[in-house]
Amino acid sequence: MTAPLAATRVELARWRDAGLTLPVWWRDDDAVAPTPALERLLGLAGRLQAPLHLAVIPATATHELADRLSDASGVFVLVHGWQHANHAPPDQKKAEFGPHRDTETMCAEIASGRSLLKEIFADQMLPVFTPPWNRLSQDVADRLGALGFLALSTFTPRTAKYAAPGLVQVNTHLDPVAWKSGGGLLDPGLLDAQIARQLEARRSGDADNAEPYGLLTHHLVQDDPTWSFTESIVETLLGSGAARWTPPLHECARSRPYA
Repeated sequence: MTAPLAATRVELARWRDAGLTLPVWWRDDDAVAPTPALERLLGLAGRLQAPLHLAVIPATATHELADRLSDASGVFVLVHGWQHANHAPPDQKKAEFGPHRDTETMCAEIASGRSLLKEIFADQMLPVFTPPWNRLSQDVADRLGALGFLALSTFTPRTAKYAAPGLVQVNTHLDPVAWKSGGGLLDPGLLDAQIARQLEARRSGDADNAEPYGLLTHHLVQDDPTWSFTESIVETLLGSGAARWTPPLHECARSRPYA
């Protein structure tokens, strides 16, 4: 059943009545190859005319994926780590580029990943780095600009954390997957309340509305209720009259602007 998102709709109506605009964007993680789940994702994004940003894992990315995306309108590729391999100790949260490894080694992997995806996807790739599990060390963040990146995307509203010269943070804010309980969709009512709170904070000036509000999905693990919720939130945003799709980094998207 599609979530009604009643609280979100009420909040978006307040935005519309106030003449305010909510910038939004959509990121989906862990793409490496064409799959039925990817086809479902591309079909949904195409049907909704929603720009889609695929965070692709460089070490396992296939030329078949590049071929599939080559004529996909409004689809962009971001650099999603290197191998999506966890290097954190067992008692710490997962991270591929955390403070557990040599910075030079990590930067070399990131540079290799950027070069590989640029070779495979050409201008479809944007210089935006998305670390697996949305975590990385500050030392790595400080080096991303020198590695050719213009933006960093993690999860939760951007803060001074990870701030680095020449690097823009454009994060995601809503992930509907119930990771802590083994997958599936989080309680739709709780998600609705979360979205409404986040948007109210932006409308009131308590949160930064200059940063596009980011939807984060994971096509490879989503079940039918999660797909339905994803469709519902995108439709709700598009139909509100208050939201507009916004490139995560305008400088990166100039060569392939949104329709």
